Parts: sequence; structure tokens; C-alpha cells
Amino acid sequence: MSLRSFAGAVLLIASGIVPALSAEAPRGANAPFDVAAAQATAPNFVGITNWFNSPPLDIASLRGKVVLVDFWTYGCVNCVNTLPHVTALYRKYKDRGLVVVGVHTPEFPFERSAGNVKAALTRHGITYPVAQDNDSKTWNAYRNQYWPAQYIVDQNGKIVFQHAGEGQYEEIERTVARLLGANS
Repeated sequence: MSLRSFAGAVLLIASGIVPALSAEAPRGANAPFDVAAAQATAPNFVGITNWFNSPPLDIASLRGKVVLVDFWTYGCVNCVNTLPHVTALYRKYKDRGLVVVGVHTPEFPFERSAGNVKAALTRHGITYPVAQDNDSKTWNAYRNQYWPAQYIVDQNGKIVFQHAGEGQYEEIERTVARLLGANS
């Protein structure tokens, strides 16, 4: 977790917005972080510098599919720790209607290099589409604040699940399987 994301996580924990970490019970429908953006229409991928493993994608053309939008950067250890789970989920459900879109949003200048991103994709065995968001335009469109962060978009283009940080892998998979009508 980067310093910027760590500071934000501490703020969320201190405020009780992340009940799983603060041990506080949710206070109403808007309290849990994982449903903060639920039912909001997913923003499009904007300001993308490069696309890897795919021609350019847009949210509208992905209607009818379940989309996992994964914000990450290869220099973040927490992001790297989530990649085996994201790639395994992609392998398991890609033929059933899951599309994973990695949104690589750099924190440091060296992470802006397309060559470095491409090398990271090879190193981590990432074959799903990855958008290079060097100017943080897609990051900002999602109002994202953390590395890593996952957003699950349903077949109607609505965000139905959101998670920041490592973990909740089983819940992410259950959500994807439920949306796809698949038994995990």
C-alpha cells in the first residue's frame, strides 16, 4: 500500500467507514465501503495512454458481461499480492462472461513507462486487458483513492461491489459467480 493509500486507509479506519477493520457495525446502507458506489453506473475508461492485451475497450460495449475493474500499479506490493487472485479469477470465469480490466495507474514516475508495464504483465502472467492510466483520468472518474481497488460491474453497467486493499477474495469470487449464474 502506498503512503497516499495508507493515509487514506487510516482515515477510513479511524472514521469507522471500514467496519471490517474497525470492528464497528455498519451504520445504515451507505456505511460499508464495499457498497459505497453500489448501483452507480460505471464510468468509462478515459484518458488511457495505452491498452495492453486488447484493443481499446469502453464500458458501454461491455454491457451483458460482468466486469472486474482492478486498479493497480506494478510498484505496489499490495497490488502485486492481489494479482494471483485476479488472474486466477479471470482464468476461471473468462469463458463464462467475466471481463477483467486492469487499470494501471502509476504512483511513481518510473511506473509511467509502457515498457515497464509490459514487462510487469509478462512477469505476472497477466493476459487480460490492461489500460495504462498515466494521467489518472479513469482513476478520477471512479473516484478511486487506493491501490489496489476492485470494482465489480454487473451486466447492466452498474457497480455492485467495491473493495480496496488486499483480501475479500472469496467474496469477490462469490459476487462474480452469482452475477454469472455460475457455481464457483
